[in-house]
Amino acid sequence: MFSLNDLPPLTLAKVSAIVYRAPIEVPVQTSFGLMHDRPALVVILEDYEGICAWGEIWCNFPTVGAEHRARILDTVVAPILLSKTWASPQQAFTELTQALHILGLQSGEPGPIAQVIAGVDIALWDLIGKKLQQPLWQLFNGTPTIQVYASGINPSDPEKIAQQKWAEGYRAFKLKIGFGAKRDLANLAQLRSLLGDDAPIMLDANQAWLPSEASERIQQFAVHKPFWIEEPIAADNPLSAWQELAKHSPIPLAAGENMRGLPEFSKAIDSNAFAVLQPDMGKWGGFSAGVPLAQTIVNRKKMFCPHWLGGGIGLIASMHLKASANTFGFVEVDANPNPLRELLAPQMPPMNQGKITLGSLPGLGITPDLATLKEFQVPHHL
Repeated sequence: MFSLNDLPPLTLAKVSAIVYRAPIEVPVQTSFGLMHDRPALVVILEDYEGICAWGEIWCNFPTVGAEHRARILDTVVAPILLSKTWASPQQAFTELTQALHILGLQSGEPGPIAQVIAGVDIALWDLIGKKLQQPLWQLFNGTPTIQVYASGINPSDPEKIAQQKWAEGYRAFKLKIGFGAKRDLANLAQLRSLLGDDAPIMLDANQAWLPSEASERIQQFAVHKPFWIEEPIAADNPLSAWQELAKHSPIPLAAGENMRGLPEFSKAIDSNAFAVLQPDMGKWGGFSAGVPLAQTIVNRKKMFCPHWLGGGIGLIASMHLKASANTFGFVEVDANPNPLRELLAPQMPPMNQGKITLGSLPGLGITPDLATLKEFQVPHHL
């Protein structure tokens, strides 16, 4: 477990959640469904000194995910957090995970419970950073400048989104595929022609294919030299299927957003099937498990590129997590419109030639614009 010496103890006075939903004109498309609005579930922690800290819980699917997880926080996790003084965020992460293990089995919901714990962990580390007056990238001995890529480029008119993102300073891009071979290939060819030979273009299939068809699809895409192909098959396929696919794939394989727990990640790393590992710190691990996992990935000579699709708090947290790894790789920034990205992290650093440099404000370095966000707030209490 990652450790820091001399962390101040944490005694929480308040633990609360806010659910936001922002309407969007164009749905976000994946191979398994559409997002018709943009949700965000924010964790707010306050200690007895009045210091306020922020976290974010993954909640994109199903559409009731945010309200559901908010209730888990309110009724299950918050009472434990308020019950004692914590020596460190790692202690809280470990004890919450252990205390709620059986409930996860009994309810069949280990994923949502892990997501709530992860969002709380992000907020606990934000609190630590503020108490120590250090940005988290610095607390984790990281490097503040990180590379980013424009993610989630939809299959409808992808060249328009890519042109817009290029103008905003992005220099790497990820295209959604899994919408039929003809359409996928045409979109990829168009982006390669538009962006040139040197721009990294990643592909995300969102688990679209069976192993028997994935290899053929990958061969078709290879002519356009994608940087990686993400989740071409279902995440729960046995590692032997991933290894077989990797053996014949001219494109590096990427996965990790749907892995949960250190044993699963350890087996994935040991398999050597994945050139790129993409843990989502809002789905599992937060910083307490995410920082040591990132270092393990780097030490094993794999590329570490954290996954994120949500609001601005989780995005800036992913940037601090990536910064802790001190190595080449990318942070995912959703290319689709989402007011909850900017309003939850209005202090987001500017983009410059595909890179962002995190600032010196303590903790995550952000304060959400709650007044403007009020119009998107929705109730979640029963």
